[in-house]
Amino acid sequence: MVFDKVKGFVVDQLGVDPDQVEMDTNLMKDLEADSLDAVEIILAVEDEYGLDIPDETAEKFETVRDLVEYVEAHKE
Repeated sequence: MVFDKVKGFVVDQLGVDPDQVEMDTNLMKDLEADSLDAVEIILAVEDEYGLDIPDETAEKFETVRDLVEYVEAHKE
């Protein structure tokens, strides 16, 4: 499931408790991710799913759901 993989990337990058990461968790507000953390998470997702997420799209991601839904819509 895409959510589980994305959740794993978030937990690994931010060092947070997995119980803190839900679909509606805001990466910046709830988990205190900074822009570098966000880039690292997006790079991990791109590598995992063979995607190239445009910067202007990536900048709009706020929640775990945003990222999961993007992957589900664009993965092959």
